[in-house]
Amino acid sequence: MEEIEIKRDSYLKKLIDSQHNGLIKIITGIRRCGKSYLLNEIFVKYLLETGVEKDHIITIALDDVEDELLNPKTLSKFIKDKIKDSKRYYILLDEIQLVDRFEFLLNGLLRIRNVDIYVTGSNSKFLSSDVITEFRGRGDEIRIYPLSFAEFSSTQEPNNKKVFDDYCMYGGLPLVALQKDITKKIDYLNYQTQNVYLNDVIERNRIKNKDILETLIEIISSNIGSLTNPKKLTNTFNSKNIPITDKSISKYLEYLENAFLIQKAKRYDIKGKKYINTPFKYYFTDTGIRNSLLNFRQIETNHIMENVIYNELLIRGYSVDVGIVKHRIEKEDKTERTHLEVDFVCNHGSKRYYIQSAFAIPDEEKMKQETNSLTKIEDSFKKIVVVKDNINLWRNNDGILIIGIEEFLLNKNSLDL
Repeated sequence: MEEIEIKRDSYLKKLIDSQHNGLIKIITGIRRCGKSYLLNEIFVKYLLETGVEKDHIITIALDDVEDELLNPKTLSKFIKDKIKDSKRYYILLDEIQLVDRFEFLLNGLLRIRNVDIYVTGSNSKFLSSDVITEFRGRGDEIRIYPLSFAEFSSTQEPNNKKVFDDYCMYGGLPLVALQKDITKKIDYLNYQTQNVYLNDVIERNRIKNKDILETLIEIISSNIGSLTNPKKLTNTFNSKNIPITDKSISKYLEYLENAFLIQKAKRYDIKGKKYINTPFKYYFTDTGIRNSLLNFRQIETNHIMENVIYNELLIRGYSVDVGIVKHRIEKEDKTERTHLEVDFVCNHGSKRYYIQSAFAIPDEEKMKQETNSLTKIEDSFKKIVVVKDNINLWRNNDGILIIGIEEFLLNKNSLDL
């Protein structure tokens, strides 16, 4: 069988755009999402195709070298010995966290004028917070996600009518997407979830009570897209006779976020133009991992679809919040105040979009229910409802765009249709 090449053009463009900017390009993201493949296969191929000589690309997989090369002085000398002239050299270091005091190595290499440096790091020892702490303005972080739906679709058989359902079920880890056998997909996800992702969090943060971490992430898994906060989660634990404090829950949630397993969406008051501190919503970076944590139970497509839309917006480079529209209802003897929710408020520079995820809109009553919050927003930014059915896109009487989920995900310009 011919090997399938997964193109990750948006990330390649980010690497190209960051070339020669005087910073260390630091590729981060959840394990097994394709960081090494992006750097050592896709980017190297691009460099060769654009005329860079092979001996001017110094690629080192640090998880596959002799131990002495993990010493920063030894590795520094090894790299410098390969620099023979004044032409540009590209230094690509995979799994940089394996090098002791790697920040000193990289900062030293950065002083060489004719080098451009790119590194990847694994979650257990190398996070976004490390980039900020260790490099202090000398690092350019490029965040990588699991496959988008468009990338995932490119790996599937053209006649597969259940591509979206498979994506919701098994997620976008590249090795899962390329695996044809369902049992092997599940086995791979279960192994990675238990032996890599959770162990990373436990190892990194020296967690002694593994059961609490596993219970917490199962609760989050069961309630993706639901509003929650540390106090509410603490009450859930206490109801199960598991004593824990709000502070401890907050730390565990931070650990899971730092490992790129979950992502937090804050609430934003659209009319008041301010953030609301609590509660939040949590979504999974990969739906396959989420489903594995629940042994592939609770596969509610409406909630998973919301998670998929959230991830897609992040992949496209938007900041994403949960919108709140404060609304007054006038009754005979009193005025009631209520909060209407907008699933996503996404921003990029001067652009803003309001997006609602709806499993189906079978009638006018459901249309009114799904668009009620959108019609109460008093600005002119675009409003979109994404539905599960593969419908022809159309606009309702309020000018709100109704679009099917697959067209929304596959068309990179879908927000501007």
